[in-house]
Amino acid sequence: MSAVKVIAVSSGKGGVGKTNVSVNLACQLARRGRRVLLMDADLGLANVDIMLGLRPKWNLSHVLDGKCAIQDILVPGPVGITIIPAASGVQKMADLGTDQHAAIVRSLSELKDDYDVLIVDTAAGISDSVVTFCRASQYVMVVVTDELTSMADAYALIKVMNRDAGIRRFKVLRNMVDSHDQARDGFERLNEVAQRFLDVSLEFAGFIPRDPYLIKADSRQMAVSDLYPGAESSLAFRKLAETVDKWEGPSGPSGNIEFFVDRMFSADSAENTAAGVEM
Repeated sequence: MSAVKVIAVSSGKGGVGKTNVSVNLACQLARRGRRVLLMDADLGLANVDIMLGLRPKWNLSHVLDGKCAIQDILVPGPVGITIIPAASGVQKMADLGTDQHAAIVRSLSELKDDYDVLIVDTAAGISDSVVTFCRASQYVMVVVTDELTSMADAYALIKVMNRDAGIRRFKVLRNMVDSHDQARDGFERLNEVAQRFLDVSLEFAGFIPRDPYLIKADSRQMAVSDLYPGAESSLAFRKLAETVDKWEGPSGPSGNIEFFVDRMFSADSAENTAAGVEM
């Protein structure tokens, strides 16, 4: 398997366009010739398949139940991306423990196809699954709008990730803004607070403008970059893909999807060791 770049796309609150970002970033990276695997990691409230109008027969809940292998649930998406669907409205998936999250991640190492990028569309907020998947990823990109609640919850997410998962570096994507200046200003305000109170490093990843074509694409259950490639938001997603493409790939010993697995289990091992010392 070739080296794979693992990116967790997260947000402090729902409704900020996180899944839209994940899907359109995946599509634009695919247009650049990258082999993209998009994992819906909002395990109990899956929406990648809904956004794209897909109706997968199997999903991650069936893998955990032992009814099928992860290869059996892969769904082709637009522009040649591959999607790992999660369950929607399944309470037990929302309540999974760390061991079950780890089982999902370990199953990824069974995939036979080569991928260049794994995008993990996490749930919104600071649940255990969000912490687990972000900790295992190489990059964490936080999506934040100009709403005060979005800014406050993004800060809370970064604080929890830093405290509970030891993550110190975050990419920040500003979404649904009216201009580059507005995007930078919001980032600087968030960065100023983070620098004052947290031991973290924030990097401005770019911005996606407010765009009526994005809403039109959503209503047709298609990615805007697929339906309206010349739209302002599509061009912004293309620029974001160019930026992401320049981020370095993994330097872990395995150099493939197992890097994601290795990150998770090395972190779990460290936690268990620390707990043993305390006892």
